[in-house]
Amino acid sequence: MGQVTDRSAQAPVPREAYAADLSRFSHGDFDITVFSDGFITLTAEIILPDAPPDERPAILRRLGGDAESAPYQVNIPLIRAGNDLILVDNGSGDKFQASAGKLAANLKAAGVDPASITKVVFTHIHPDHAGGTILPDGTLLCPNAHYYVNDAEWRFWTDPNYETTMPATLHDFARGSQRDMAAVQDRLTRFKPGDEIVSGMRVLETRGHTPGHVSFELAGGDGLIINGDVSTSNILFFEHPNWHFGFDTEPEIALKTRQAFLDRVANEKTKMLGYHWVYPGVGYAERKGTAYQFVAA
Repeated sequence: MGQVTDRSAQAPVPREAYAADLSRFSHGDFDITVFSDGFITLTAEIILPDAPPDERPAILRRLGGDAESAPYQVNIPLIRAGNDLILVDNGSGDKFQASAGKLAANLKAAGVDPASITKVVFTHIHPDHAGGTILPDGTLLCPNAHYYVNDAEWRFWTDPNYETTMPATLHDFARGSQRDMAAVQDRLTRFKPGDEIVSGMRVLETRGHTPGHVSFELAGGDGLIINGDVSTSNILFFEHPNWHFGFDTEPEIALKTRQAFLDRVANEKTKMLGYHWVYPGVGYAERKGTAYQFVAA
């Protein structure tokens, strides 16, 4: 596969974005600030199930890791839309890895009161995307927000019979999802693909990573898609769009979704914001042979 540009090839050194170096930009009627929740570390078996074993150490080191694992950064956009302040996913909180869960501190450092956030919308409800819902003291990170999740995602993870309907590897995810959704059930709206969260912020179906995974398309200019975990690396899965990712619940659907997504954004020159990409995770996909390269915006 072709090599990525110099900027995207830089190893994604784990970092936390504080007020001094936050990424801020405008898109149409939206003002967007990208916060960091820190980073998570994933093993070769999760990141590279399709890569030849003897090639894995070199790839992981290129991603900023060692011979066995690599860090994945966590980028969380906060969107100002008129009178709304919208958080897309809320990180891990204290529910996943100690290197993550930095969102609350980073909001405070930037002078953002979580009580001012009016909407929290989920791409999906994995622990590194929804584990920040509840603070360690049992209160909500965003106490005045209304919460939004895809109906298909909610139904899948809140299945009361998950221990018999899901493989054991998903049981912890299901328990965490049910904990987080129960905490906001009195202020939760379940949407469907095609709905708008606010005017100009449309829900896109990007099923596969989870059965109800969605992305959000923001109107304006040539477009912007906040794509969650459609592609969990702006290096690896751009260069190898035919490789699987180990945490995809529906692997073959996820693969087709990712390939169709990259084909679309490359054709249309649509800007993207990726959750686990090198901070701030904003850029474009350009074709390179039969694959793609990431170009930072």
